[in-house]
Amino acid sequence: MKSPIVLAITGASGSLYALRLLECLLRAHVQVQLILSNSAAVVMQQELGVTVEPDELRVEQLLSTASGTTPRTDVQRLVQRIGEGLYECLNGQPEPAVICHANSDFMAPVASGSFLTQGMVICPCSGSTLAAVASGGSHNLIQRAADVHLKERRKLVLVPRETPLSTIHLENMLRASQAGAVILPAMPGWYHGVQCLGDLVDFVVARILDQLGVENRLIERWGVDA
Repeated sequence: MKSPIVLAITGASGSLYALRLLECLLRAHVQVQLILSNSAAVVMQQELGVTVEPDELRVEQLLSTASGTTPRTDVQRLVQRIGEGLYECLNGQPEPAVICHANSDFMAPVASGSFLTQGMVICPCSGSTLAAVASGGSHNLIQRAADVHLKERRKLVLVPRETPLSTIHLENMLRASQAGAVILPAMPGWYHGVQCLGDLVDFVVARILDQLGVENRLIERWGVDA
């Protein structure tokens, strides 16, 4: 298996992007080092009805999206489909496909530059996490891992989801970009034949996967015949 990718989920709106990204990484046979902030768990419950314990995170908690009552909304249907995809990806894996870490665990491998990765993505990236990354803060594992990726000159993709943006947000994005991060806001396009919510999610996830060098065919590429 290739070097893993670190996926951090923080408390901005848009946790559906993170679940779909996790599914796509696993389908590409990439091991994922997964970290959730406490705020991310709150948002995930609010937006998706998914209950997780960030300090005792287990990937099985995410698989619960594949069971339960019949989904009643487009979001619930998409969450259930992603949960089913996660179950399919994890079933029969010869080695752990997802390694979960508590955000308070500074002894986790991803806290060290000696632990090799293909890159890291914070999706979605809250304003407070963006501020910490831009200022070099390391008050939790997500911030420390991001700092490691910047200092080691490895790919770091930040996916902010906020509107409107204040001058402080914009300045933090500029500082993070100047330090080497890729700023990839969750701004889905509409030119690829959008027919459902999943198409909008896949637009953003495809752009993230491209930045991480993970092959995908989530959307039809501009100017390329299908």
